[in-house]
Amino acid sequence: MRKVTFGGANSLDNYFARKDDSVDWLMWSNEAASVMKNFWKTIDTVVMGRRTYEVALRTGAGGGAYPAVKNYVFSRTIKQKPGSNVEIISEDAAEFVRKLKSQEGKDICVMGGGLLAKSLLEANLIDEIGFNIHPVLLGSGIPLFHEMNHQIDLELIDFKAFKNGTLLVSYRVKHETEKRKATARNAKSARKAKYQNRER
Repeated sequence: MRKVTFGGANSLDNYFARKDDSVDWLMWSNEAASVMKNFWKTIDTVVMGRRTYEVALRTGAGGGAYPAVKNYVFSRTIKQKPGSNVEIISEDAAEFVRKLKSQEGKDICVMGGGLLAKSLLEANLIDEIGFNIHPVLLGSGIPLFHEMNHQIDLELIDFKAFKNGTLLVSYRVKHETEKRKATARNAKSARKAKYQNRER
């Protein structure tokens, strides 16, 4: 099954853009460029929300799309016809991404869109989270993570400090099925230990 990754860059206080969508605070580096170059080789699909798409359109970023991959934009209000490699999706994002995961292909990237990521995390569809944390407190802006309906447990995969002071971190999401299995194993171990103690 294809892996879904939510990633990008963020401030230490949980923002990935200012309130006006600007990202003038980002500290780009050759190290980050190298990581992104390798990452793009692993995916063939990008999913994003309407706001992320419209910001990309305003900044002239490839007609709002990322080249060489298929772009899906979730929106029920966009009317204009997108570019050749952009498809507007009006159905439920979680259901659509669930179908994408079951199809053949490379991995899938959730680009920007904290609200989109929230819905996919709550639906247990994101497998990894990776961010380049910047040494800045913006004070306000567009939040990266929003309040969710349940706790999401993570396992650290890797971390690396870049020369410019940013910190690259990646985590694997512990899905509900894994947590249930772990709980069952722990309960079994506890019962076994209790039985052994009785036999002593």
